[in-house]
Amino acid sequence: MKFLRFLQYERPFIYIYIVGFAISAAVFFTDANGGWAWGTFFYACSLIAILLIVYLLFRYQQNLRVVRNMQNENYISLSLEAEAIHERMEDMRKQHIRELNKIQDNQKEHYDFIVSWFHEIKTPIAVLHLMQQTEIDPESVSEEIAKIENYVDQALYYAKLDSFNQDYNIQNCDVERMVKELIKEHSKTFISKKMRLVLQTESLKVQSDDKWLQFILSQLLTNSLKYTPAGGEITVATAETAKDKQIIVRDNGIGIQQKDLPRIFNRGFTGENGRISSNSTGMGLYLAQQLSNKLGHYITCTSKVGSYTEFIIHFPKSHDPFLQLNQNE
Repeated sequence: MKFLRFLQYERPFIYIYIVGFAISAAVFFTDANGGWAWGTFFYACSLIAILLIVYLLFRYQQNLRVVRNMQNENYISLSLEAEAIHERMEDMRKQHIRELNKIQDNQKEHYDFIVSWFHEIKTPIAVLHLMQQTEIDPESVSEEIAKIENYVDQALYYAKLDSFNQDYNIQNCDVERMVKELIKEHSKTFISKKMRLVLQTESLKVQSDDKWLQFILSQLLTNSLKYTPAGGEITVATAETAKDKQIIVRDNGIGIQQKDLPRIFNRGFTGENGRISSNSTGMGLYLAQQLSNKLGHYITCTSKVGSYTEFIIHFPKSHDPFLQLNQNE
């Protein structure tokens, strides 16, 4: 069977020798000086046939040798086509290895996050168990439950990152309404830490997914609350420039080291502040930036240690005409 398949690949060479037979016959037929010598004709055909058989056997052995040595990176191809196919297969193999390494890295990161998540969520649960054995403070219970809800939300949104395109709905979002709802959700933390809130949110609509954007803002606000000492101040404002629309979250907390600023949106990065706060997973800002990018926004951060930290969510200035059309219908 292998030899028959080999003959199929060698058909051009066989056709060449058939043409050679035809040319030889034509020469004998058109020779005006000599008579037709069947013996000479068959002798010439026999020599050509033997040459063809020898050539095919030689090529067959060459093919078998190449097939056996294909695992060797230095094997020599029998044609430019085979060489091109080999290079293509080598590129595919390298791409496969890269994709496999990427999958393994993602699996490791998922595992690290899950381990960190279980570790962090155990803390508020343990606190709740201690409260059961002592006099229960309703405000403290609410605070610990809020921490658990935040960790659960992080895990859920992290799990949805890869399937994000199946669960979003772009629409005009009322920033002022959204901010007020978030402040209400975090009001107990503001009160317990005696934080001052400054709202400078004018009427502003941005195109985003309401649910995902609310989670993004919640992560930024939670980060500010976590790293701003009691009695501090947090400002939530909106702005509109010539280039974009902005939601600004600014606090006068401990700030971020300049060396850490380029990496604060990396997965699992906690930096110097993470060493100060034991309940830092390094996932909140990562999720906020990833979700922002998927929605067509992005987040920037500026900070000065011991002075302030400011996060800005940037939205495109122009509106989507297709979205406007749908809303007018």
